Amino acid sequence: MTKPHIYDTLIIGGGPAGLSAGIYAGRATMDTLIIEGNQIGGQVTTTSSVANYPAVDTIEGTQLVNNMKQQADAFGVNFVSDTITSVDFSQPAVKTVSGKQNTYQARSVIIATGAQPHQVGFTGEKEFRGRGVAYCSTCDGELFSGLEVFVIGGGYAAAEEAEYLTRFARHVTVVMRSDDFTCPPLTADRARLNDNITVWPNTEVQSVSGKDYLTEAVFINNQTHEKKVYHVAQGDNTFGMFIYVGTDPQTDLFTEKLTLDDDKYIIADNKCQTNISGVFAAGDVIAKPLRQIVTAAADGANAATSAEVYVTNLKKALHIPIQRTQITKKHQQPDNMRQQSQLGDEPHTATQHQGQWFDQNLIKQLQPIFDQLSKTVILSQITDNSDKSHELSSFLTELAALSQHLTLRITEAKAADMPLLPHFTLLNENNAATGIAFSGIPTGHELNSLVLALYNVAGPGQKLDTQLQSRIKALPATDIKIGVSLTCHFCPDVVAACQHIAALNPHVSAEMIDLQLFPDIRNSHHIMSVPAMMIDNQPDIIFGSQTMSDIVTAIENVNA
Repeated sequence: MTKPHIYDTLIIGGGPAGLSAGIYAGRATMDTLIIEGNQIGGQVTTTSSVANYPAVDTIEGTQLVNNMKQQADAFGVNFVSDTITSVDFSQPAVKTVSGKQNTYQARSVIIATGAQPHQVGFTGEKEFRGRGVAYCSTCDGELFSGLEVFVIGGGYAAAEEAEYLTRFARHVTVVMRSDDFTCPPLTADRARLNDNITVWPNTEVQSVSGKDYLTEAVFINNQTHEKKVYHVAQGDNTFGMFIYVGTDPQTDLFTEKLTLDDDKYIIADNKCQTNISGVFAAGDVIAKPLRQIVTAAADGANAATSAEVYVTNLKKALHIPIQRTQITKKHQQPDNMRQQSQLGDEPHTATQHQGQWFDQNLIKQLQPIFDQLSKTVILSQITDNSDKSHELSSFLTELAALSQHLTLRITEAKAADMPLLPHFTLLNENNAATGIAFSGIPTGHELNSLVLALYNVAGPGQKLDTQLQSRIKALPATDIKIGVSLTCHFCPDVVAACQHIAALNPHVSAEMIDLQLFPDIRNSHHIMSVPAMMIDNQPDIIFGSQTMSDIVTAIENVNA
C-alpha cells in the first residue's frame, strides 16, 4: 500500500490570499499544495482593473493573479484543481482534507476560500440570472453593448465596475441604498464625474420581471417610499442589472469546526491562527474591517509565516528531519494550464485583426506544450472568404507553423449544412472528426481552451480521475455548444472541460461559439451571460463556471 504524501502546508483556495501564502511558504522551502475548486484567482478575476495595488500600475485582475501564480510556481508550489467536500482537523500531527477527486494530508492548513458575491434577494433575481441579471462585468459587459445598465451597490466594486461598464452600455445608473458611496472619494469620483453615469441614492431594487429577458424593474426610495418603474427602452430587447452588494464567506465546511463570527467569517488572531492549532485562515474569509487584494495578500504572507513556525516546531517535537529543498522552477505542465499564466490576452474587438497573432513571448509559453504533441491534428477550416474568415485563416496559419504536428486545411463553404462562420474543427491523424469545433477566432482567454484541446487530442492529455473517465466514456451521443465572450475568464474552463469530454468520447461533440460574432444565437436562446452551456439544444441554459464532474452530471441528467 502506498504511503500517503504529507505536505508541510495545504492551502485551500487560489485567490490573492492563497497565492500569497503559497509564495511565502514556497520561498520558505515548505512542501506546499494549493487546492482551487474552479479557477485560480478567486473574486479578483471578476475585477476589470486593479488600480490600488502597491507598486503596480493599473492592471487587469486576471493578469495580477496570473503573475502571483507564476511567482508561486517558481517557488516550487504544487497546484491541483479539486472541490473540497470535507475536512478533518481532529488529529494534532496531520490534517486531512477530502475532495471530489482525492484526499490530501498536511501538517498545517491555510484556509483561503474567500467569499462569493452576495445576492440581494429581490423578486426575480434568481429567475433572470443570465438573462439580464449579472455579477461579472468583465464576463458579461460586452453583451450589453448599446443598452441601459443598472449597477446595484455603493462600495468599491460598484463604483469601479460602473465606470468599466460605460465602455459598453449606452448609460449606467448606480443604485445604492445609502445616501452616498461607501468607498474612498477618489474611487467614488470616477463614477460621480462620469457623464455616462447617474447615481440614485437611498434606492433599492424591489423586483425585476420579463418574459425571455429582463424587461422591467421596480425601485423604491427607502426614505420617501416613492416607487420608480423602469421599462426596457423602445427598440431594446433587455437591459442589464449588475449586482455588487458585498460578499458571503465560503465557510460552510468549517461551521462545526472553527469559531466564526455572527456573519460566518472565520475568527483568527493577528498571526492568522484559528481556534484549532495548525489551522490558519487568510483573506476575505476572515473577520476583519477591510477586504481588499492588498489585505488578502498580507494575510496570506502572515498565515504562511505562522504555518512555517508551527510546522518546524511540530517536526522537532516528533523528531521528523527538517529538510530544506533548493528551489527550482518547475516545467510548465498543461494538466494545470488553466492555472498558468494567461495565454494570449488580446481583448475582443470587432475590427479586422492586423499583424501577428503570436508574439515571441506567447510562442515561448506554447512551445513546451506543443513539444509534447505526438500525433497529427488537422485544423479544418470552412471559409466563405469574408473578412472574419480571412482573419481566422491567418490565425490558424500562424498556429500551424508552431508545430510539425499541426496541419491546416481550408475548404470553401457549401450551401448545404452551412456552419457558423468563421469556423474550424479538429480532425485526428486518421482524418476523422474529434467532435471539437470553434465558431469564432479563439484568441484572448479562449486560446487556453484551444491549446488544451490540441494537447488532449494529440498529446499525453490531461489526467483525470479513473471513475470520472468511466462516466465520460459511458455518455451517449451528446451535442454541446458553449456560448462565450473572449473577455470572459471563466469561459475557457467550461469550453476546455466540454472539449476534453469530446476528446475522450467519440459520441460527444463540443463547439465554442463567440456570441459577440453570432447575435442570432444569443437572441434565439435569450442569453445575456457567459459561459452559457447548451446541451442537445435543450431550452434550459446552464450559466456560469462548471467543473468537469458538474458537466458530466448535467449530460447524464439530460439523457436520463
